[in-house]
Amino acid sequence: MNIDSAHLLRWILVETSHPGNVGSAARAMKTMGFQDLHLINPKIQGITKESEAIALASGAADLLDSATEHGSLRQSVEGCSLVLGLTSRDREFGPPAIDWQSALSLISENTQNQGKTALVFGPERTGLENHHLSLCTHRVWLDANPDYPSLNLAQALMVCAYTLRQALQSMGVGAPKNRDSGVDLADPTAITAMLEHWREGLEAIGYLDPANPKKLMPRLEALFARSRLRKEEIDLLRGIAKQMLLRK
Repeated sequence: MNIDSAHLLRWILVETSHPGNVGSAARAMKTMGFQDLHLINPKIQGITKESEAIALASGAADLLDSATEHGSLRQSVEGCSLVLGLTSRDREFGPPAIDWQSALSLISENTQNQGKTALVFGPERTGLENHHLSLCTHRVWLDANPDYPSLNLAQALMVCAYTLRQALQSMGVGAPKNRDSGVDLADPTAITAMLEHWREGLEAIGYLDPANPKKLMPRLEALFARSRLRKEEIDLLRGIAKQMLLRK
């Protein structure tokens, strides 16, 4: 694998409960040549120092030592133009859903364009919740037995790391770039802030009733998630929201 591209991949574990899963995830990452591990509010304080985590890391304790902890998922995905939430659970709203093979193509294209990609794995018991997925550009599922699609956290990460390593190894220097090449895509945190601005604006003009919001904002989240918004488009949409607020 081109080692220069590995730093563009960010591996994020959200609210992990078991130290062994963190250690096993670190081992899988290091085995496949990845190293940027992020932890969001693990259930055990100092989870990377737990003996079970260190034992199951099996030589990848350096990844545990260098892991970055955040208080929120929003902080950890800043600067990432592609954020993939791994979950097998279906959702009525949220970002567009794709399979892992399609995700591999998006990651390869984003990497060729020097964009950063975050892969987000949810808590062992519940998986990613809707508020986590609202910060993702895509919801991704791994093709598995439909009667029993459940994978252990570390197993799912290993499948992703192995196939992603293969995909990056096969990337040719002269491979064509996608239509978003050179385009400055907005990261999910900027989109979330814009949506909050729109919520305020829609309330100001009376289009959104805060006492009875129904499903307007989730539908708008889904709409904008499908659009792969650019930074200048975020500025345009915030300008519209500003004008709505001026009419208050």
